[in-house]
Amino acid sequence: MIAAGVPVTPGYMGDNQDPDHLKIQADAIGYPVLIKAVAGGGGKGMRKVEASADFLDMLASCRREAASSFGDDRVLIEKYILSPRHIEVQVFGDTHGDVVHLFERDCSLQRRHQKVIEEAPAPGMTPEVREAVCAAAVKAAKAVDYVGAGTIEFIADASEGLKADRIWFMEMNTRLQVEHPVTEAITGQDLVEWQLRVASGERLPKRQDELAINGWAMEARLYAENPTAGFLPSTGPLDRLRLPKEVRVDTGVYEGGEVTPFYDPMIAKLIVHAPTRQAAAAKLAAAARQVQVWPVRTNAAFLARAAADGDFVAGRVDTGFIERGIEALVPTAEPSAAIQAAAALALVPAQTERAWTDLPGFRANAPAQRQVAVSIAGSIHLAEAASSAKGCVASVGGRDILFLDGEAWPIGPGRVDAISGGGASDGAILSPMPGRVIAVDVEEGQAVTRGQKLLTLEAMKMEHGMVAPFDGVVMMLSVKAGDQVGEGAVLARIEARAD
Repeated sequence: MIAAGVPVTPGYMGDNQDPDHLKIQADAIGYPVLIKAVAGGGGKGMRKVEASADFLDMLASCRREAASSFGDDRVLIEKYILSPRHIEVQVFGDTHGDVVHLFERDCSLQRRHQKVIEEAPAPGMTPEVREAVCAAAVKAAKAVDYVGAGTIEFIADASEGLKADRIWFMEMNTRLQVEHPVTEAITGQDLVEWQLRVASGERLPKRQDELAINGWAMEARLYAENPTAGFLPSTGPLDRLRLPKEVRVDTGVYEGGEVTPFYDPMIAKLIVHAPTRQAAAAKLAAAARQVQVWPVRTNAAFLARAAADGDFVAGRVDTGFIERGIEALVPTAEPSAAIQAAAALALVPAQTERAWTDLPGFRANAPAQRQVAVSIAGSIHLAEAASSAKGCVASVGGRDILFLDGEAWPIGPGRVDAISGGGASDGAILSPMPGRVIAVDVEEGQAVTRGQKLLTLEAMKMEHGMVAPFDGVVMMLSVKAGDQVGEGAVLARIEARAD
């Protein structure tokens, strides 16, 4: 790239891989620096080093991961950009020596170096900067006689906006990328068709002057992960899978299938196109809110909040956006007032008239708004069954699940005395995580007391004891030792003993 005249990030890319030599180079570049696996990608084999004293330990860690992931522990060192934007350019070359670009994408919304939301074109991109970065991308592809679809990735110092002399080559991905649909949306071109035509020996379908940008496109990666649990991967059966129908969805999973721990957690891509960036962001947020998945957890609500965030909508983005706003972007582990109201409204038909009169705070002259004791994800809440509440309730695996704004909550009728007595369940014992039942300590029909251990789960080499939420009788026991269970599965049900 240097020989081809492509601007590159300041750093060391030499053959000498001696740790002491690499440390000397890092000290000369100046901290912070980024150690990157030569054969790396996807954030693996990458370490940010803040100080010289940390370099050798971080280098050893980076090399171990690189060797494990890529079979190659060689590294390079780059200057770490403090206000980075990830800008990439889609290029295409044919066997006749022609190369074109299909404009840029912005992939700055990342978490742990993994892309989360991508868009095209890049916000804040001027015609002058676009011309410079796209010309550099074409120059890079021509330098290696590239044929087919490829992506030239750049890192930009956006501390003072996008500037042509502050964007540097980072790497080239010699394939079609996950985010290629946003380029298809703004150009109207089918890039997979282009690949097939080029591979057949044809010339590129379009010349550079025949390509133009139309509107704005965004793509969100729907991951099988639990944001409220530190974004841990979520595995298990897809008993319910409903994805938005008004937007383009690329997926390889299906309802009734299973998410296993052996593959990447991305289960779908939500792609939107609109005349303006603001309209595209609103469309993406709405699409993410429509996602319904259970018992596998997803980042749908997180995506909806990110796409609706004021700074994101205004185009104030860089690779630190998610980390800075993580508290506002991650859904809480406790149900919101909207969730409580929707759950209460859904359960109104299940309440008896006697139950209504027993509820504290019940107002007979306000039938459209009643207080209902509801169990939401195992905890009891006294909520208003407001007629204005929204949400979708479906029976999944023998449990009623409430879907609202991309979130999923198991719900059921609650017990008022459990609220006043500090109880934590309606009697349904739910698995808090995917795991294996390693011990069952009770039998159906057995009397139990509050806090008594019922069974033990094992997951990720940790044991988790499930206990009785109140004094009662084991009315149902649905598992035995050795069973594998998914998150949210009903393991047992306790019924309160009559006084």
